[in-house]
Amino acid sequence: MTKQVKSPLRSLLARIYMHKPEQLFQPLSVNPQQLPKAFTFPFYYQPHPFCVEAAQQLQQQLTNNVQWQHDFGLDDSHAGTGKMFGVLLVRSPQGDIGYFSAFSGKIADQNLHAGFVPPVFDMLAEECFFRTELDEITQLNHQVSTLSANPKKAQLSEQLKQSKTEYKHLEQTLRQQLIENRAARKSERESAHSTFSGDQIKNVLDQLAKQSVADKNRLKYLKLEWDEKIATLETQLNAINHEITNAKQQRKTLSNRLQNKLFEQYCFLNADGQNKSLKAIFAQTSTPTPPAGAGECAAPKLLHYAYLHGYQPLALAEFWWGSSPKSEIRQHKQFYPSCHSKCQPILGHMLQGLDVEPNPLEDNWGENKPLEIIYQDEAIVVVNKPSGLLSVPGKTIKDSAYTRLQTLFPDVEGPFVLHRLDMATSGLLVFALTRRANKHLQKQFITRQVQKRYVALIDGIVTEQQGSIELPMRGDPDDRPRQLVCYEHGKPAHTDWELIQVVDGKSKLHMYPRTGRTHQLRVHCAHHLGLNIPMVGDGLYGEKSDRLHLHAEQLEFDHPYSKKHLKFHANVEF
Repeated sequence: MTKQVKSPLRSLLARIYMHKPEQLFQPLSVNPQQLPKAFTFPFYYQPHPFCVEAAQQLQQQLTNNVQWQHDFGLDDSHAGTGKMFGVLLVRSPQGDIGYFSAFSGKIADQNLHAGFVPPVFDMLAEECFFRTELDEITQLNHQVSTLSANPKKAQLSEQLKQSKTEYKHLEQTLRQQLIENRAARKSERESAHSTFSGDQIKNVLDQLAKQSVADKNRLKYLKLEWDEKIATLETQLNAINHEITNAKQQRKTLSNRLQNKLFEQYCFLNADGQNKSLKAIFAQTSTPTPPAGAGECAAPKLLHYAYLHGYQPLALAEFWWGSSPKSEIRQHKQFYPSCHSKCQPILGHMLQGLDVEPNPLEDNWGENKPLEIIYQDEAIVVVNKPSGLLSVPGKTIKDSAYTRLQTLFPDVEGPFVLHRLDMATSGLLVFALTRRANKHLQKQFITRQVQKRYVALIDGIVTEQQGSIELPMRGDPDDRPRQLVCYEHGKPAHTDWELIQVVDGKSKLHMYPRTGRTHQLRVHCAHHLGLNIPMVGDGLYGEKSDRLHLHAEQLEFDHPYSKKHLKFHANVEF
């Protein structure tokens, strides 16, 4: 009789078969002449048409899926959570063109599903150390929760609190009584000196001295009595807290050990055949501890699987499927670049050996675009910045509106930067040429006396004529320079808007920022709690195009010298 395969091994064999390359490779009928010349720069890209076709096929499969259930929040309730998916265009060892698919993290509480490449390391496998060691941590979690919820702990805490309060009250009452006694004794001493003489005075003073000692002893004995009561309660409470602290320390030790063990198990190949662990990859960065979820994104999974099985990566695209998270901006079916905090170090290693498109963000998009001077006098200069030109020098690109003005005005005290526009945003900027002008204009900006009006073209139809958006914002520490909507830590951000016209399914708006947060107008348009429609050409929060359709068209302020109210206007054609 054939011996039955044990369940964990049978499960492992099933997973291996389910994720063989021939099971996952999806062929595409393509013209070889139209294949990409270099691999996608994953942090800023326009998806290749073949990747778009692959993504559309995957999206159709997601629409028709019946194999597993995951709430992506696509119904009216928006209660679920969307996920990032990726497609990798590849050439097979036999020369066929097709693609692999992957998802980030877990779906339906699983990291393995038919049709998708497996994780780089399957921590949820039955035979994996992760389950056993996680169970130990879970038991400690339960222990901490049980100890923390111990009724005796709450009872002792309340008794200790009441005892300290009662002692404080009794001590204050006694001290007040002792003060009154001291005053009475002082009065008696003065009276004795005027009434008695000789031994009579001595007797009175001795009695008063004894009363004084007795009062001090009353305070001392009260303190000793209550110190003992409070110490007894603290000892009992500390015993419970000590157990909790020990359990927490054990949990921390085990968590750190498990985390480091996982970091060593997550190993990534690159095109040169080099293998590096998460720990080794992040050790070379400013944050040597990898962030949570590093290595679980779609892009690293796809590249590692292709390298492992001899497939040549040709292009990559990642898209969001489902409702947007509360803080981030994610549009259903929209393509997005890879994240920076988790993926940039990993992909920096994994793309070595591939011919990758140059980083377009290192190009000076405004190099051949003129900086138009709208107005200038001895105090200020107002310019119309073209889209693509930096307001101030960047890390790698020094050309900017500021540096050009430095060249144009070499003999002034400034120019002084008063405000900025995103590189992709065009429009009006004012610079101070003297310290005096800078001081006056700074005050106007700080007190929000400067009035700004922008014109924006957004990629959808707005049905209302006007509105106001108030969504607090902060930077995304995991994916700079993106911004988040955050009610807990964000700074207030307020935008008013009004509709100009709707043409060809796109809406042109006037936008009035009442605050000056980074990417404020872009986020307030794209976020699902704002207009829920990104601006045309917004490569960060929408879809990359020839340019960002946002222009600072009007600027109003008082002249720093004459105090005359100035209004400047610069038209743009969208």
